[in-house]
Amino acid sequence: MHRRLYGRGALFDVEPAGLVPRLVGIRPYELHAEKPEHPAGPPLLVLAGGRGLGKSAVLAELWDAYTEHTRRGEARRRTPVALIDCEDEQFARPPHEESPESWSPVWQALLVVAEQLTEPVRAAGQLTFPRLTAGLVAVRASDWSGRTDSDRIRRELVRILLLNERASRFSLAGRWAAKVASKVIAAASGGGPFVAATVEATLEALSEGVTHRKEQKPATWYRSYPNAGGNAKRGLLLLAGNFRAGGTSREHAERWLVRALLADLAEAYSGLGSHLTRLGRPLVLLDNARSGPGPGLLDAVLRDRADGVADQVVWVATVRGASHPALGDAVRRELPEVARATNWEPAGSPSSRALLVPLPPLSPDDTLHMVGAVCDDTELPPRFPHATHRLTGGNPLGIVLLATAARQHPGRAASLGWLLTAKVRLEEGQADDGRPAYAELLGRLVPADRLDELTVLAAAHDHDSAVALADAQLPDDFGSSGVRSLRARLAAEGMPAAPGHFVGDPFTRTLLLLRLHHRPADHAKWREVHETLIRHYTHSDGRDPDGQDPAHARYRLYHELALGDTAGAVAYLRDTFTGLRTRTWLDTLRFLASAPYFHAHDAAGRDFDGRGDHRSAIALGRTDAGQEPPEGVNAALHLRIRRLLHAVWQVTDPLVLPDPKVCGRLEFELLQLSDQRPAGGALLFATSQTWPRDALAGRPLRIPAEDDDGDTDGDGHGPDDGDGVA
Repeated sequence: MHRRLYGRGALFDVEPAGLVPRLVGIRPYELHAEKPEHPAGPPLLVLAGGRGLGKSAVLAELWDAYTEHTRRGEARRRTPVALIDCEDEQFARPPHEESPESWSPVWQALLVVAEQLTEPVRAAGQLTFPRLTAGLVAVRASDWSGRTDSDRIRRELVRILLLNERASRFSLAGRWAAKVASKVIAAASGGGPFVAATVEATLEALSEGVTHRKEQKPATWYRSYPNAGGNAKRGLLLLAGNFRAGGTSREHAERWLVRALLADLAEAYSGLGSHLTRLGRPLVLLDNARSGPGPGLLDAVLRDRADGVADQVVWVATVRGASHPALGDAVRRELPEVARATNWEPAGSPSSRALLVPLPPLSPDDTLHMVGAVCDDTELPPRFPHATHRLTGGNPLGIVLLATAARQHPGRAASLGWLLTAKVRLEEGQADDGRPAYAELLGRLVPADRLDELTVLAAAHDHDSAVALADAQLPDDFGSSGVRSLRARLAAEGMPAAPGHFVGDPFTRTLLLLRLHHRPADHAKWREVHETLIRHYTHSDGRDPDGQDPAHARYRLYHELALGDTAGAVAYLRDTFTGLRTRTWLDTLRFLASAPYFHAHDAAGRDFDGRGDHRSAIALGRTDAGQEPPEGVNAALHLRIRRLLHAVWQVTDPLVLPDPKVCGRLEFELLQLSDQRPAGGALLFATSQTWPRDALAGRPLRIPAEDDDGDTDGDGHGPDDGDGVA
């Protein structure tokens, strides 16, 4: 059973078998065979989702599930398994300053994958890769031509040749590879063409008997390369030439290299007795497959499978988002749907050979168990897990890091905002105190090269408001095109869209706004950003009695609230209580109360470096005596609306734990308002019952769907379901 993951049982379950053991043919953490699904060839499994949803954690768990450790601490596979991160630096550029014509991310990835696949497998012989060895040497040979650094050439050549050497406790590892490398360098140092001499010497070494008999046959595999005319040497020279040509010619050559890897694996799993010593299928794991070698590897595997070149390798790739061009016709399934069967049938296109499964957020129960596992015996507020789920939306990375911060700073756990600003140590024995938790999270949840821009634009609601912020707060060359490009990038990375917000994911948006508030320490940028948006939404067009577009008015009041100025919001809600539809009025209240609130506000709305939260006191009526309602208004209604606004603001704030006393006052104020508006009393009464329960359970506040007793706005229309801000 999976040991560190929650909510991913559909992948790892054993009884009955989940998706992974059905594809691999071996149970996780056991050397026990499982009947493999899709015997003709498995789908290429793609796990999709935004940042922080645990895609890399799933691959790490797969690695552990099929790797065991001996008593001496040696790693031994249960089946051949390889794991690479396509965003790793080794795939970004050549290791030396050689000509890029003889290197590519796909070339490097194939070398690294094959190296890992040669690691010892329990109760089975070691894999070798003679076909791939010959192809990799042929491609790199052009860079070695004319170089005088024979030691470097020898090191590179030996590394490749080791893919074809079986380790033995009776022989020194690398003896055969070093011997062949010497022969290849000597042959290539003659008067003939370097690449041709290298290829010829490599082929000779692969077939002269110094390798195992089963590996002599693959030395001639390249005879079938297009235009090779049945000559393996010519095939390898054509392969190298196509690789150096770049473009589609290189893609063709890379496909043959991938095919060589798969042919070597097929050879190892064929023949008499192989089924007795090799359980299951080999497993190749590609993390962050949208970048580096990922697209090339995915394209090669999918196209070959569509062309009838079948293989039995289980490829598992992760991508951010689900709009990868190579996955247009991929069969899409939700995670629960694949728990017992994939129901996957490929069509004619290459991408239909992929099975795309989005990883969903974790449930509240998963969050509860994860927090308990991380915090162990640390005493935390009872509502901490619910508040954590509400803030993170079930994002596994966020849950783990918040729980880690709570374990290290239990005294701060009563306020998630205070907890997020605490420094967190992510490794045992870490020398320093680490970075603030929100900074650690943002470093993993947003593109690092756009963190500063997103910190500003997180306060925007749409394209126009984002452009207004960009013009006022970002460099001159960013502008409208920068806004569009950044939004497209967020969508491509799987960031969900949300009406009324430039940054759609609430958790990421909250973290960005927290960063905005603390940079710099005097909160100057925070004020500048919200003041810019207040000006942006202060444009009269005569659409309501106050000369203000209702949607613009709500946005303006929202940003005034973010700066601690509540007078306008209270007045708007007071004056529209009997004029707006009840449902629209409640939605407006809910929207205004979603404005960000941070501790650095005094009673007059000015910033200061403190941690006081005055909303509870106001919601509970403790400040009513010091309030002077404006002349000519209903004082009781004014104070009630003021208390209600602060109550909703407090219990819906994702950075604090909801106060049960404030929830009780929220219910009371809505009940009193239901008596003051008979036409909408039923909806107000139902809301008074629903909102406190939602708040205490860590759920978003829902406006009940029941009829609001025939409430109309005077034009004969009933209640609407609008969002109150459009």
